[in-house]
Amino acid sequence: MKKFLALLLACALILGCTACSTEKAEPVVADVTEAPTEVPTEVPTEVPTPEPALKSDLIVLFTSDVHCGVQSGFGYTGLAQLRDTLKSEGYHVLLADNGDSIQGEPIGTMTRGEANLNLMNAVGYDVATIGNHEFDYGMDRFLELAGKANFPYVSANFDKEGELVFPAYVIKEIDGIKIAFVGATTPKTLTSSTPKYFQNEAGEFVYGFFQAETGAEFYAAIQKGVDDARAEGATYVIVLAHLGNEAECVPYTYADLISNTTGIDAILDGHSHDTDKVQMLNKEGVNVLRQGCGTKLESIGYLKIHVDGTMETGLYNYDETVSVAVDEATASLDAALSEVVAKTDVELYIHDPEAKTEEGKPVRIIRTAETNLGDLCADAYRFVSGADVAIINGGGIRNNIKAGDITRNDLLLVHPFGNSMCVVEVTGQEILDALELSVHSMPGEYGGFLQVSGMTFEVHTYIPSSVVLDENSMFVKVEGDYRVQNVMIGEEPLDLNKTYTLACHDYKLKNMGDGYTMFADNTFLQDSVMLDNQVLITYITDYLGGVVGAEYSNPYGQGRIVAVEAPVVEEEPAEEEAVEETVEETVETTEETPAEEPALEPAA
Repeated sequence: MKKFLALLLACALILGCTACSTEKAEPVVADVTEAPTEVPTEVPTEVPTPEPALKSDLIVLFTSDVHCGVQSGFGYTGLAQLRDTLKSEGYHVLLADNGDSIQGEPIGTMTRGEANLNLMNAVGYDVATIGNHEFDYGMDRFLELAGKANFPYVSANFDKEGELVFPAYVIKEIDGIKIAFVGATTPKTLTSSTPKYFQNEAGEFVYGFFQAETGAEFYAAIQKGVDDARAEGATYVIVLAHLGNEAECVPYTYADLISNTTGIDAILDGHSHDTDKVQMLNKEGVNVLRQGCGTKLESIGYLKIHVDGTMETGLYNYDETVSVAVDEATASLDAALSEVVAKTDVELYIHDPEAKTEEGKPVRIIRTAETNLGDLCADAYRFVSGADVAIINGGGIRNNIKAGDITRNDLLLVHPFGNSMCVVEVTGQEILDALELSVHSMPGEYGGFLQVSGMTFEVHTYIPSSVVLDENSMFVKVEGDYRVQNVMIGEEPLDLNKTYTLACHDYKLKNMGDGYTMFADNTFLQDSVMLDNQVLITYITDYLGGVVGAEYSNPYGQGRIVAVEAPVVEEEPAEEEAVEETVEETVETTEETPAEEPALEPAA
C-alpha cells in the first residue's frame, strides 16, 4: 500500500508540474551568479580554491496562511510526502512557512494553537516567519508556542522596546553554500490582530513592527537583516514575508518592500492568500522574484535554485491526500463538531454568489459590502444582548454556511476566533465615527468593515475618506466630510448627542481591534458574557426557532448599507431662470395695463 501511495504521489507530482508549465507563463529566471573575473596576466604561484557551488538543485518548499486547514489541500501528510519524494529524486529540500498557521479552524481554537504547532514539528519545518494571526491567542501564548517549536521563527521587524524578539534571519548551509532566510511581518498586525496584546498595562505599545507612515523604518529594518546576512556570507537571500498585495496594506506590501530595498533574491509571500507569481525591479533595478501560494495548503509554493545559480518559482497543486496524523489529532473532536444545532433554508454568504476572480474563485465581499450572513451575525449580537444596535467586523466572519443542517463545526468556521460578546454605552458621534472608519478603504477590502444591526446608512463613495490614522493604524479622528450619511437608528435619525447601547465583541470594544479606538474608555454593561459562536447558535435556536428563513434569503442583505457612487444631480439652473423670466414678463405686462386704461374709457 505504501508503494502504491508513493507511486500515486509521484504521478500526481509529474502531472502537477506539467500543468504548471502549460497553464502558466514560463518561469521567470533571474541569474544571480557572479560575473566572471578577468583572466590574470600572470599565473599565480598558488591555484585559488574555486568558490563552492550547489552539487544538485535546491528546492525551498513553502506554505502560507494554513489557518489550521490541516485536512484541506495537500494536508501536512501530503506536504511531507512531497518533500520526501523530491529528496528521493536527488534534490536538496528545505521547508518554510510564512505565517498565519496556528489559527483559523476548531483544531486551533480548541488547543490555542498547540495542535497545529505539533503538526508542524512532526512535518519537520526548517524555518518560519510570523503572521498577524500568530498572536490571536495573546502575546504570552504565542511566545510560549514559539518556544516549543523545533524550528526557528525569524522576523527582522518584530521588536519589543527596540530589541528584536526573534532573529532577523537564519542561514542554512548546503554544499558549502549559505542560504539566508530573512523574516518580514506586516506592521498592519498591530490592528489586524488585537492591539491590546502589543501594549503594556498602561496601554502603551511596547511591541511593534517598525511601523511608520511612509514605511521607511520598515524598509530599513528588512534592509539591515538582508545586509547582515550578506555580511555573514550568504550567497542567496530569501525573504519569508507575511505582507501580501492588498491596497489597505500599503506601504507594507511586497511591492513596496522590493522597490525600496536591495540585495533580496526572492520573496516567498503570504497574508493576501493570492497565488501570484511576479518579477519586479528593486531599488537598484535588479530583478526580484515573488511568489504566493494561497491558503489552507491548496497549493505548495516552491523556489528552485539551480546548480548554475538561476532561480525560478512556482506551485505544486494537488488536493487528494489524506493525513493519518491529522486524523488522530482531530478524531476526538469529530463527534462534537458534527452535532447538528440548527438549520438554514437559504445559503448564507461571505462571498459574492456570482462574481469570480480571474482564477475562477469566488470574490469575497464580506469586507466591502453587506451580506446576508453579515446581517445574521450582527442580528445575533443585537437580539441576544438586547442592545439598541450591534456591529461586527467582516474580518471576524470567515466562512459561508450552506443551505441545510447547520453543525457546530459550521458555526466555529464562521467565528473561529473565540471572541466574547460585550455591550457598551456609546454616543451617536462614536457610532458615526465607527461607521466612517468602517468604510474608509472602500471599494478596497478592510477587515474592520462593519456588518450592522438596528441601523441603516448610506456610503457616499465618491467622497474621499478623511479618516486620520496614527502610525499604528489606530483611529484618531475624521478631519473632513463624512462618507457615511443618513444614518438611521431604527426609525429615527442618528442623534450625535444621544447615548445608545451597542453590542459587539471584546476584540473590538475592549482591545481596539482593527484600530477602533473610539470605544476604549466607554462604560461596559455586559463584559465578555458569551462566545461569538454561541451567540450565533442562541439566536438561531431561541429567536428564529432553529431555522434561518426567508428574511435572510438575499445574498446581499436587507439594504442596511447602501453605496451611493455619485452625488444627486439637481435640475439645471438655466431652466429655473427661464421660468423666472416668464413670470417677470407676465408681471410687467400686468403692471403696464392700468396705465393704458384711461385712454380706453369713454368721454364724460
